[in-house]
Amino acid sequence: MRDIKDDVDNIIVSEEEITKKVSELGRILTEDYKDKQLLCIGVLKGALMFIADLVRAIPLPLQVDFMAVSSYGSATRSSGIVRILKDLDEDISGKHILIVEDILDTGLTLNYLIKNLKSRQPASLEICSLLVKKDKQTSGIDPKYVGFTIPDMFVVGYGLDYDENYRNLKFVGELKKEILGS
Repeated sequence: MRDIKDDVDNIIVSEEEITKKVSELGRILTEDYKDKQLLCIGVLKGALMFIADLVRAIPLPLQVDFMAVSSYGSATRSSGIVRILKDLDEDISGKHILIVEDILDTGLTLNYLIKNLKSRQPASLEICSLLVKKDKQTSGIDPKYVGFTIPDMFVVGYGLDYDENYRNLKFVGELKKEILGS
């Protein structure tokens, strides 16, 4: 039986770096939201690992909800067509919203999500993205909370997938070219 770690060419962000950064973000978010009712919205499926660790690093009363949004399918590049596959269970009007995202690539999906959520009249809306691809974004989104800035490459692990695989890696890495078929 093969180990999926063998499919990774380079580790971009180690497990230790992720743990340290999540703790740091938790401290910052705790300070920023200490007097507010926070609702963290995880963007499924990619943000699953990140939001689970992040909310445990925030020792405040908070709520968690999820949205599932698709613009990739099984491809490695966004199609630009965004579909909401699962909407929120909660009314967000008047609440302080933190969108928790795995990766900010072109920003097209997140831009759509921001417009959709702002139309629901939250008290505030901020973004916390584990990864941001430098020089890739075209939508002008500037997340207030960023874990790591990475080069423009296709990465997997810590919730990010390739064709629904590799989410369970404890680090973020670049797949071998032969796995991607390029």
